Amino acid sequence: MPIGVFVPREAADVALAIDICRDLGVPIVPRGAGTSQCGQTVGAGLVVDYSRHLCSILEIDAANRSARVEPGLVLDHLNAALKPLGLCYPVDVSTSAQATLGGMAGNNSCGSRSIAYGNMVHNVLGAQAWLADGSLHDFGRFEHSSGAVRAIGEFVRDLAHSHAADMDSRWPKLLRRVAGYNLDIFHNQSERPYAADGSVNLAHLLVGSEGTLALTRSLTLGLSELPRAKLLGVVNFPSFHQAMDAAQHIVGLRTGGALSAVELVDRTMIELSLRNPAFASTIQSALSPRIHGGKPAAVLLVEFSGASKAELLPRLAQLVELMGDLGLPGSVVEMVDDAAQKNLWEVRKAGLNIMMSLRGDGKPVSFIEDCAVPLQHLAEYTDALTEVFARHGSRGTWYAHASVGTLHVRPILDMRRDGTLKMRAIAEEASALVRKFKGAYSGEHGDGLCRGEWIEWQFGARITQAFAQIKQRFDPQQLFSPQRIVNPPKMDDARLLRFPPAYRVIAIQPALDWSAWNVQNDPVSEQASAPGSGGDPAQGLAKAVEMCNNNGHCRKFDAGTMCPSYRVTRDEQHLTRGRANTLRLALSGQLPGLDAGDAFTSEPVRQAMDLCVGCKGCKRECPTGVDMARMKLEFVQQYKARHGHTLRDRLVAHLPDYAAMASTLAPLLNLRNHAPWLARLGDRLLGISALRSLPRWQRRHFFNSRPRLASREELLAANKPVVLFVDTFNGYFESANAAAAVKVLQAGGYTVHIAAKPQPDGKHLCCGRTYLALGMVERARAKARELVNALEPFARRAIPIVGLEPSCLLGLRDELPVMGLGEAANAVAAQALLFEEFLAREATAGRLATLQARLKPLAQPVLLHGHCHQKAFDAVSPVIDILRLIPGCKPELIESSCCGMAGSFGYESEHYQVSMQMAELSLLPAVRAKADAIVVADGTSCRHQIQDGAQRTAVHVARLLADQLGD
Repeated sequence: MPIGVFVPREAADVALAIDICRDLGVPIVPRGAGTSQCGQTVGAGLVVDYSRHLCSILEIDAANRSARVEPGLVLDHLNAALKPLGLCYPVDVSTSAQATLGGMAGNNSCGSRSIAYGNMVHNVLGAQAWLADGSLHDFGRFEHSSGAVRAIGEFVRDLAHSHAADMDSRWPKLLRRVAGYNLDIFHNQSERPYAADGSVNLAHLLVGSEGTLALTRSLTLGLSELPRAKLLGVVNFPSFHQAMDAAQHIVGLRTGGALSAVELVDRTMIELSLRNPAFASTIQSALSPRIHGGKPAAVLLVEFSGASKAELLPRLAQLVELMGDLGLPGSVVEMVDDAAQKNLWEVRKAGLNIMMSLRGDGKPVSFIEDCAVPLQHLAEYTDALTEVFARHGSRGTWYAHASVGTLHVRPILDMRRDGTLKMRAIAEEASALVRKFKGAYSGEHGDGLCRGEWIEWQFGARITQAFAQIKQRFDPQQLFSPQRIVNPPKMDDARLLRFPPAYRVIAIQPALDWSAWNVQNDPVSEQASAPGSGGDPAQGLAKAVEMCNNNGHCRKFDAGTMCPSYRVTRDEQHLTRGRANTLRLALSGQLPGLDAGDAFTSEPVRQAMDLCVGCKGCKRECPTGVDMARMKLEFVQQYKARHGHTLRDRLVAHLPDYAAMASTLAPLLNLRNHAPWLARLGDRLLGISALRSLPRWQRRHFFNSRPRLASREELLAANKPVVLFVDTFNGYFESANAAAAVKVLQAGGYTVHIAAKPQPDGKHLCCGRTYLALGMVERARAKARELVNALEPFARRAIPIVGLEPSCLLGLRDELPVMGLGEAANAVAAQALLFEEFLAREATAGRLATLQARLKPLAQPVLLHGHCHQKAFDAVSPVIDILRLIPGCKPELIESSCCGMAGSFGYESEHYQVSMQMAELSLLPAVRAKADAIVVADGTSCRHQIQDGAQRTAVHVARLLADQLGD
């Protein structure tokens, strides 16, 4: 556990922190995004988080192809700034959207294309850094250095010369060696010298030092020309061994510099991708029917980069010829199209994500995952390591960088039971193989707390002692990142394990069904046991929380949806990872100062969950499938059961029940939006922000003025039947949307029936969303049961159930099946479709010709904002598809995260400012930028935010379609 966390606002703050920590004897652990895998950025000490404020580009020198940056800058942000200049920083790590350049330098990161560009160390020109005494120095070319830096350089030079013989005999002669310190800057051992001109650069001594020698103030980076063209050859292999053996021959094609990557995807990842509808067609397009009938054991993605595709085509032809010479004619699938290449690279990344989403206590464990061996030994090494796994009752999935002999592999181990013993045994056998094949034990992801003990094994006692001398010279008080590289712990030290022997989960009875996570898995077959059989005292909730492996993918700033509150606050507490860690500590009784039984409903957990808006971005975008939105529902239920509900909670939750009555008082209730004193009174008494307008009640609404539609009997007899589920919001506040949906469906020739209670009681059917969100699960369950009972007869006949409000309709697909309502809920979920999903499906099937013929042309621009739940369920593209049915319509998607309203969240006084900050990140500026555009937003809350924030009226897609219907 850290002693504390410090988030410096400016560089001078770091220097002050060093002085204070030196005086107090408190260690410092520098941190960027925290995406490293070996414990580099955790541990006892003051964690200094650079990523929130020290993240600027200080200078770009395009003429000399260099950039000077602060260490908290994210790689993708730098490359976005460089792209207009035709430049890039080429160390393309898979976490490029999160990884900071300071962290990459600390780890000596590599990436998929290191065969062309080298590692981080090959692309760093200089560094400015603080030493432990607080002094700030420039580290660059040795011959230009002076003063203290010169003295350090001479000290390291003398060490290198005195250990030259040991280095010649013990140092791995590979590009991918990142363990220890770069003592070989004065006596090169790498197959690619650190500096192209053979000079010595003292900044390279800091690269890969994992924050143990100095704290970075700035980095000067060498830039590369952005490739103008890429081609991809996907080589299919009948056996994994053949793929590994062929890698050395394929790398032989790099003469001329065009070869930029050779990446592996093995059979396990191919099969996982084929099972995923989002990736199946892409991976299928990469499989050659001439290799095992289109079922290869592995493929290698071979990429060529250059100035034009024309100059690269001969290289692709060489690859085809080479594979024919190796006895595999027809094994290469040629991909010239940019979009096809991009999609396949995305599948390669997604394969790892799927692997990491394995449910149960057995998880792929990272401890030998990036050993590197010379290419000529790669096939023999992987065969031998596979046998090691089998002897210990496990298996591994291989992926990554065949071009440089670094293949990531994670054996599946249960770290709660015998995993620690197996980890030690496998590591020892793997190390023997690495030594046999003259490889490097740590080839990419560094040493940290996990692999530091293998440094002496790799380099021997004399070189390890030289590393200790370097550490002592830089940091005599052992202030910076202790127990990394020098004096490291054992990899199986129980004090460092997430699941130590004393780890226990507290018993809890969840309100929702988490049994799908409460399983055990077989480490060889990867098959999970029956739901509910995993032995979790929290009935699966704890295992669901533990799915977070801290990969940091949720630290998104400008792509996807998650995590909107983090984008605003830049506070790790308000991040999916931060919340998951807080929940895990609470469920295992590890929150300091709290009784284990009270921890889950404690104030620290409430604070961590407070800004979760339930966007469900994590459900889709988290690599391991952490669904924090559902966890928020569970937490609120447990918290409110203990602490009680407020009057505001009750007003919002019970809205569906009093809506019919309230609508009769519409003129009176709507006065609140026109009387500031009423708004202020509501703010003071209820906590509903006076700065926010409220939805307008309608005396005449859909439920008391709808046209006569098909009865149940007429629907069952119809040729094209549709059940329309009209929710509270579109029924009482925006009736025109429901009426428009009816009009459009009828124009398409559909017989429309409105979902209603079998025995009318003056109230409409409700999904229970408002109750669920406010921690009233039992009431929500009652509403949902009523809905299921009404809809099940239609669902059993495969009649589509179509809804307008994403949060309500998609709740039928997501929350409904985990509310204990039996198989009937699953039947309803299977037929539940958003209005746009239904129309897009029908259009694809050729059943919308009548509707399309009636749509009038539209010349006005159209902006589309996707509701978070639409994004989470891949339901934004159907909106685009049906908008394109309108002649002349060219919808433009606003690249935005959550609008910030999130149901009642944006109305709450304490959340108003954060709500508006979320909206101002991209949504509202995009709407203001196109004053003449029609804005389409299917979410009620999204439309309200756009009205409040940009004074623009957004419409549901049903309204736009209805408006474009001709006679």
